[in-house]
Parts: sequence; structure tokens; C-alpha cells
Amino acid sequence: MNADLLSNYGTLLTWAGWLLSPLLALPLLALVFPRALEKICTALIRVIDRVSSGAMALAILSIVILTAAMLAIVFLRYVFGLSFTWLNEIVMYAFAASFMLGASAALRDDAHVRVDILRPRFGENGRNWIELCGLYLLLFPFAIRLLGLQEQGLMQSWKLLEGSRESDGLPIFYLFKTLLPIFCILMIAQGLSEACKASLRLTGRLAPPAPTSPEASHGA
Repeated sequence: MNADLLSNYGTLLTWAGWLLSPLLALPLLALVFPRALEKICTALIRVIDRVSSGAMALAILSIVILTAAMLAIVFLRYVFGLSFTWLNEIVMYAFAASFMLGASAALRDDAHVRVDILRPRFGENGRNWIELCGLYLLLFPFAIRLLGLQEQGLMQSWKLLEGSRESDGLPIFYLFKTLLPIFCILMIAQGLSEACKASLRLTGRLAPPAPTSPEASHGA
């Protein structure tokens, strides 16, 4: 692949990131100007949540591929005594894709594991403030830093169209590496959506989510 073309794409993506970065301030501005920014936040939430739904559909497809590949590995190994590196790599790639693509939808649905001790004891406003602090102090810095760390390595991988180190492996290792920035972008976007939701709830522009279980309604 043309190195100059990749360099141009990399520069374009970098500038796009800088231009879109002010969006991260939108939830904070919505706390101050809720009426003026309510429609913008609501539209942004709708778009991002749909993108996460699409990513979750791909994650589910990855799990189907993972299951089929695992069944094929077991059948070929124990029935015919055969083993293929490319089939084992399909399992690895599909497993990675399943959680990297599905993580943003899990954040949207509050399905990530939380080790909460104090959070359930706060009221609805307290939980929303904690959500905002967690997103801005933990999720956003971590995802942005991770996104920046692997930029050069990823560009080099795409320039070489890096494949498997094994002779009978898949020639798509550069696509596997691309899952990491996709994961970071999806998490930043969904974090922005969750921050907008928290801001709208704090200003009374969005109803609090309904508890999903009796334990959740009691803060368990």
C-alpha cells in the first residue's frame, strides 16, 4: 500500500480527532445551558447509541464465527488429527473482536462489571455526578492515551500489510491491530453519550433509567 497515501490518511484522522475533541465539552456545557443544548445532546445520544448497536451486531457475528471455528477445530483435531494455524487465528481474532466491538454497547447498557461501594448509597444526582467524574477522569484520558500510543505501530503495520508470523496463518494481522483504535473510538463516543445522559438527568431534561431488577432498585 502506498506509504504517502497512508500518511495522508493518518494526518486526516489526526486533524479530525482534534476538530471533534471539543464535543467532549458538550455534556459540561449542557449543565450550564441545558435548554439550549438539549436537542443537540439528544440527537448526539441517538446517533452514538445506534453506532454502538451496529458494533454490537458485529460482536455477535464474531461470536457466531468463534463458535463455528471452535467446533471445526475440535472436529478436525479429534476426528482427522488435523490442525490449521489459520483456523486457530480465526478463533483469536473473533474473540478479540467480540469484546472490543461489544464494549461500547455494554457501557450503554450498564453491563460492565462495577465494584461499587459508595455509589449505590448516593441518590440519583449523586450517581450522575459520579458517572461524569468517572468518564472524564478515567475513561476519556485512558482511551485517548491508548489511541495515541499505538498510532505509529498501526500505520507501519498497514504499510507492510502485516500478516501472521506463521507460514499458514492469516495475512490480516494489520486488521487485527486496527481493532484497538476502533475500540478506543467506540468507547470515547459511548462515553460522550453517557456523559450527555448524565448531564440531562442532572438538569431534569431526561428521566432516570428504570431499575432492571429488585436488587438494582434497592442499590444492591
